[in-house]
Amino acid sequence: MENPAETKWMADGNCANKAPSVFFPSDGVGVEKAKLVCEGCPVTDQCLECAIAHRIDHGVWGGTSERQRRRIIGPVPRSVPPTAAASSSGQLTPQVNRAPGQPGSGPIGSGLLGFGLF
Repeated sequence: MENPAETKWMADGNCANKAPSVFFPSDGVGVEKAKLVCEGCPVTDQCLECAIAHRIDHGVWGGTSERQRRRIIGPVPRSVPPTAAASSSGQLTPQVNRAPGQPGSGPIGSGLLGFGLF
């Protein structure tokens, strides 16, 4: 989320004037309290889309918990079986293909822009 226009919607959220810690609770009661802030929020859809697109796996985003977003996204393979590729010497070298969002596949978002975490 390098483009500030991509996150302009955050200023319109019910969460804009709340402490970030509200949305990163350590228990289920905290999750439910955070979700109450999201009720009736005008940018819930954008917030959820952002969390899913950037694979943000912590906190309450778009009125959803971490677990709920994992269900929406579906299972992500932990590893992809290596394939064999011949090197210039003719020896087989294992190659690992990583899906977007997997470790080693590139940068992903990890926080809230408005709170200095992007």
